[in-house]
Amino acid sequence: MATDRRAEVIWTGSLLEGSGTIDSTTSGVLGAQAVSWAARSTDETGGKTSPEELIAAAHAACFSMALSSGLAKQDHPPEELKTSATVTFQPGEGITKIALAVVGRVPGLDAAAFEEAAQGAKANCPVSKALAGVPEITLDATLA
Repeated sequence: MATDRRAEVIWTGSLLEGSGTIDSTTSGVLGAQAVSWAARSTDETGGKTSPEELIAAAHAACFSMALSSGLAKQDHPPEELKTSATVTFQPGEGITKIALAVVGRVPGLDAAAFEEAAQGAKANCPVSKALAGVPEITLDATLA
């Protein structure tokens, strides 16, 4: 069964001087999040988020789910997966890189098998597939 997720954003003003608010989401958990060009293109976020930060959260969550599923199918369900995603945005170019990193506690699995499972999750999670146009997506997979 397909599911739809929706987010609404209200933006006022020009790109450089304006700002926006994620007004609502299907679940309601991301409501009222401020967004701005400065939060997107500089290190001064000012308590505001950016599309790239939201993409990073989505990618880390999706990758973790895919890796957990893949490991469980190999009879090695993880005790814990700690995943980060760093999205690099270059003004004028767009998203130029995503760096995934995962540290896993997976009883009975060696480093090579963990790396193989992580690479499979990177290639096959739906968010990775949606981001296939990103020039570089790296992965660092380590067993704890």
